[in-house]
Amino acid sequence: MARSDTAEVRKLTDADITEQIDGLRRELFDLRFQQATRQLTNTHRFKEARIKLAQLLTVQKERSRSSSPS
Repeated sequence: MARSDTAEVRKLTDADITEQIDGLRRELFDLRFQQATRQLTNTHRFKEARIKLAQLLTVQKERSRSSSPS
């Protein structure tokens, strides 16, 4: 998975963002299990998944703050 720009993430719909967040959280869960059982070969996936997850969560939080009444 190539590192994506935050501008690309902003183009996604709210449903797509939520779906990708769930998928990345599941992937990180699976990566932790693979690491614990010494089956993980691509350790760089941790960093990539965490960065992507942070981007998605940031955009999701920005949208929720802008849509909520002040």
